Amino acid sequence: MKADRLLSILLLLQTRGRVPAHELADRLEVSVRTIYRDVEALSASGVPVYAERGRHGGIELLAGFRTDVTGLTADESRALFILAAQGAHAALGLDAALGSALRKVMAALPAPYRPAAEVTSRRILVDATRWKGGPQPAVDLDVLQDAVFTDRRLRLRYRHSGAKEPSTYTVDPYGLVSKAGVWYLVADRRARPRLFRADRVHSATLLPDPVRRRPGVELADAWEELRRQVEERPGGLDVTVRVRRSRLDMFLRLNASSLAELPDDEGENEWVTVRLTYGVVREARQLLQFADALEVVSPPEARAEVIAAAASVTELYQRVGEAR
Repeated sequence: MKADRLLSILLLLQTRGRVPAHELADRLEVSVRTIYRDVEALSASGVPVYAERGRHGGIELLAGFRTDVTGLTADESRALFILAAQGAHAALGLDAALGSALRKVMAALPAPYRPAAEVTSRRILVDATRWKGGPQPAVDLDVLQDAVFTDRRLRLRYRHSGAKEPSTYTVDPYGLVSKAGVWYLVADRRARPRLFRADRVHSATLLPDPVRRRPGVELADAWEELRRQVEERPGGLDVTVRVRRSRLDMFLRLNASSLAELPDDEGENEWVTVRLTYGVVREARQLLQFADALEVVSPPEARAEVIAAAASVTELYQRVGEAR
């Protein structure tokens, strides 16, 4: 463990330059005193590392010192070669760069690790898109990337779901997140975190002003806050339905995000009771797709919503049939 920690310190210093001792301690989950002992051990082994105390101090390698040691373990080597399906890197224009980088890493790996890494790349594939998610619209991430990497503000023309016309926002971006194949821009608007789907951005303009992020907040922090808001949003309506067992698997797959709990699927009854949570009562209309394989039990307003939807469909086809 100590040898691994020493190598981690060496690689962090080589990558970052001067790093405060408390930051190294936090990253490696040890005390500051342990970090200073590790620095002494590195120095004793011939690594030109030194520490400067004070407000602007830190731990640093002597200028010009580099090491070619990769420091990768066998498992770390395999982890790098678990390939993601085309999508994320292609959207960022980095497909060719990824292939080139992996070839360079493969060449730098210790010889005993190379066969396992190569097999991993051919045996494990990660596809982050959902089944039956439908075709994803093309997304132009160029301007969003420019803002993220140059720390500039953005002016967005953004269309919210259900809105006919886009709205205009000036935002301070933290970064881009790919969630289940969908790209999002994480940004502050008026010092509050906001989430913008990249495929709903009508236009994006890079502004000359520097970004104004909240002090100490990183992309991971802002994303975690927004993710919790979405996933822990209190439901507005609890709905109980009965589903025919023959359609249960399909129903659970299509409604996974709305399930209040997994149903008790024990027994041989034809009907299985399932509880759902919706934000608004109108969302219950989507249950009509299961026709007579599903019955809304409660509440009455959800049942009435599905009945109204069914009546609207019936009226439409009657009207079209009469016209023809």
